[in-house]
Amino acid sequence: MLETQAFHMMKVVIEKIICENIPDARCIFDGDACNFRLVVVSSIFIEMSLVDQHKKIMKLLESQFKSGELHALSLETRVS
Repeated sequence: MLETQAFHMMKVVIEKIICENIPDARCIFDGDACNFRLVVVSSIFIEMSLVDQHKKIMKLLESQFKSGELHALSLETRVS
């Protein structure tokens, strides 16, 4: 139960960070606390390479990784 709450809270935090910085972003979550998968869909990615898309998202979540709040993430980005 506690792990489920922590996982839910992390999803809320991640979505808030991404949507504050990329207003048209849509975040789709899958998996669980051990196998966390995130798909981010946005028009901002149109002119960006796949590597730059991923760098953009990872930079936004940098403090969560540094703090240990988030330790692994499978990321996919898509153009809306």
